[in-house]
Amino acid sequence: MPTNRPRIVVDTNALVSRLLLPNSVPCRATQKAVEESILLISDATLAELADVLSRRKFDPYVTVKDRKQFIRLLGRISERVYCVRRIEACRDPKDDKFPELAVNGDADLIISGDKDLLDLNPFMGIDILSPSEFLKQS
Repeated sequence: MPTNRPRIVVDTNALVSRLLLPNSVPCRATQKAVEESILLISDATLAELADVLSRRKFDPYVTVKDRKQFIRLLGRISERVYCVRRIEACRDPKDDKFPELAVNGDADLIISGDKDLLDLNPFMGIDILSPSEFLKQS
């Protein structure tokens, strides 16, 4: 069934903020994206999120069980995209996974607070907005 909901990539930092900082701008942007859009994930973006959330520095704030549950939930509510077209566009090659996901998943938008990604805006017709810019959209 066709849908006109926007297809959105949310970067790792915004997703971590969603879990750790429930009143933050990135959290609100992520919530809006979940409610109004189709969230896209790839094996690479999910692996990075799992790696970041496995760090012991988060132990005082969120239990390991809750972090694992967050990753499982994200996997269930998102559309998994298999990236066959490789992208090499970012100053930091570790960030290439986000425009790669966006291009392979026919995304309309990337939400990121990462300056390296924001400097690419727009990328191959895909807008890259900060969480606060995304929230300002109607």
